[in-house]
Amino acid sequence: MKQPRAWQRMLSGRRLDLLDPTPVDVEIEDIAHGLAFVARWNGQTRGDWPYSVAEHSLLVEEIYRLQGGYEQRWCLAALLHDAPEYVIGDMISPVKAAVGPGYAELDARLTAAVHIRFGLPAVLPVAVKKAIKAADKVSAWLEAVQIAGFREDEADRFFGRPAPGLLGLEIRLRPPAEVRTAYVLRHAALLKGL
Repeated sequence: MKQPRAWQRMLSGRRLDLLDPTPVDVEIEDIAHGLAFVARWNGQTRGDWPYSVAEHSLLVEEIYRLQGGYEQRWCLAALLHDAPEYVIGDMISPVKAAVGPGYAELDARLTAAVHIRFGLPAVLPVAVKKAIKAADKVSAWLEAVQIAGFREDEADRFFGRPAPGLLGLEIRLRPPAEVRTAYVLRHAALLKGL
């Protein structure tokens, strides 16, 4: 019986095998392009542009820095925290739970390939991963309240209320091409600082 195709052709010409991804097939331009066109919240956000995973990733990296994450390589990890979604999309938590452990395994393989490609460890130290997750939750709260229609008390229950100094961060909605460029530029700046 013929094996189903498990690879994705990228705009760079790379062929990324989803079951066995290799760092050599990972390009930042492909990641930035894919993430700039993947909508968070299943597209259920206010505004003239979808709120993309690329925009979210830029915000998470900013929050990570504001919460004391100054080491460049971990800022890079924060920027890349959702990088696998450039090929597998952004699934909301209830869908991930329904899919089961297979989703987490696929995500882990893709994350490892992305990390190795850009000089990060395949698996992040626990403390770094926790700090990035904390920044991700702050971002989710801001997104929920500012563009996804949640009341603050609802967002508090689901994501936890951010520190007062982070409440002033504003969600920006930009065209995908602009976000893609911003993502590539931030990636380049972080790599330069390593």
